[in-house]
Amino acid sequence: MLSYQPPLKDIEYVLGDLLDAPATLQNIPAFAEMDKELMMQVLEEAGRFASEVVAPLNAPGDEQGCRYQDGQVKTPDGFAQAYAQFCEAGWPALPCHPEYGGQGLPNTLNCILYEMLSASNHAWTMFPGLLHGAYSCLHQYGSEALKNQYLPKIASGEWLATMGLTESQAGSDLGLLRTRAVMQADGSARITGSKIFISGGEHDMTENIVHLVLARLPDAPAGSKGISLFLVPKYLPEGDGLGARNTVTCTGIEHKMGLHGSATTSLQFDDAIGYLVGEPNRGLAAMFVMMNSARLHVGMQGLGLAGASYASALAYAQERLQSRAAVRPPSRAGQAADPIVLHPPMQRLLMTQRAYVEGGRMLTYWAALLLDTAEHHPDAQAQAKAHGFLALVTPIIKSMMTDQGFAGASQALQVFGGHGYVRETGIEQYVRDARIAMIYEGTNEIQAVDLLLRKVLADNGKVLEDYLQGISDTAQAAQDGAFGACATTLASLINEVRDVSQAIGKAAAQHAALPHLVAPDYLRLLGHVSLAWFWLRAAQRSEALMSQDPELHAGKQNTARYYFDFVLPEVRQHLQVIGNAIAASEQANGNVFLPEILKQYD
Repeated sequence: MLSYQPPLKDIEYVLGDLLDAPATLQNIPAFAEMDKELMMQVLEEAGRFASEVVAPLNAPGDEQGCRYQDGQVKTPDGFAQAYAQFCEAGWPALPCHPEYGGQGLPNTLNCILYEMLSASNHAWTMFPGLLHGAYSCLHQYGSEALKNQYLPKIASGEWLATMGLTESQAGSDLGLLRTRAVMQADGSARITGSKIFISGGEHDMTENIVHLVLARLPDAPAGSKGISLFLVPKYLPEGDGLGARNTVTCTGIEHKMGLHGSATTSLQFDDAIGYLVGEPNRGLAAMFVMMNSARLHVGMQGLGLAGASYASALAYAQERLQSRAAVRPPSRAGQAADPIVLHPPMQRLLMTQRAYVEGGRMLTYWAALLLDTAEHHPDAQAQAKAHGFLALVTPIIKSMMTDQGFAGASQALQVFGGHGYVRETGIEQYVRDARIAMIYEGTNEIQAVDLLLRKVLADNGKVLEDYLQGISDTAQAAQDGAFGACATTLASLINEVRDVSQAIGKAAAQHAALPHLVAPDYLRLLGHVSLAWFWLRAAQRSEALMSQDPELHAGKQNTARYYFDFVLPEVRQHLQVIGNAIAASEQANGNVFLPEILKQYD
């Protein structure tokens, strides 16, 4: 079975050499004492916990799965004990405010912690995965009474949390939900309805579970404008302990393609007692605090799975002997077969994985620093700029990293060949587990529509232009250096993104369906511009630091060249598709689909 080794050397490179994260954090008073040594000390301990405590439970947890009986869920052997160790070590409290028992450390460290946890055991990580999102939602929108009652328990990890959105008829379209809420004289509410696909809705990891549930008050407006958010605990608090069991029942768990160790439940609320979070009929605003946190977290899941898959495939390719390479190093002369890492097709598979993983790590860690700036920086202008950039890149990260989590796992399985398709090696579990991340917390198609319609077209591209200008500045500064050709390519691509963004906006005024049609291509186009930006920065930085660690920095420069030569050309397809869709919309009056597909709706 596969093991996990945290990529600490690359993490240190990204945080220290590339992003200079300590300097960014030290500009925030709350993190004034943060330095690289402290950051790496925390992350080394996180890596130890992930590799030694959580990773050994991955394959057994998949084999055993969660078990359901009479409303109770038992998690795989060892999961609850590992979670107890997680809490004892203080990991849930990492980014939480000290006033509620938190450690007050940067979100950046928390994001990297969850990259490691997801890489080592995706299913186990699903249980604490919503803790920080629930904490942030309550911290921003909860009453003082709710915050004092629940935040210390969530920060400590003593109580886990869920996100109760989905119903059988209301998946991505939350405006269709039917769960009802009736306010009571004492200020509480009675919640009635059913929810499905609730991760960790029932389990044996903690004695209490805090459900954040969307429901509709009586006289609420129709659609998404009439949704309120409620906190509904499994057990009602009583003093410093727990009181009566609330009327929330687990009616079953899903039998899934992957994530067998994670309990995906159906819940029934029968006049359950809940408490309003935020304002009536403004529940989505509060829930989106949790969802946006979750979307960045899901991007880290994709990165973690892609990284673990790549590391496993590389190790296997260096050991597996098959056939003689087209070009053999002198040391292999006379040998019957060579390691498959010497075969160019395998090199393509491995280098593509590496380019996405290491480039994605740069982009996601930068986004994590944006989150710290947006939440904690004392300057309002710096906060606003960070908020804008974070909103722009979050759908890119969620979509592209989860796409690569699945594609990278599949590419890694291809490196393993037939040995990857059987369960003994363990790589097939990564393929099964990774696939769901492209769906939950807003499908990747929804991420693309969100990016193009809400983050680009809604403000006429103002935030996009600020973002592109920063990338353009990097490209212009690199024109005369060793990576001048890459810089020229990126500079030209930025102009094409500007042009195509304007063309989409202009065409959308006449053909409303167009931006929805081209959104997936637009997201990957802008995503590749973002990755190219970081690979150009990495190449320049590693060129300057070459003498300090020649192997590391030569690897960064070579991977940057590979990305520009073999991965970035994907954007030519996306630009062509967008151009074709604009032309087809104009010719077909907005309807570019075959009449046979849509004739029943005429």
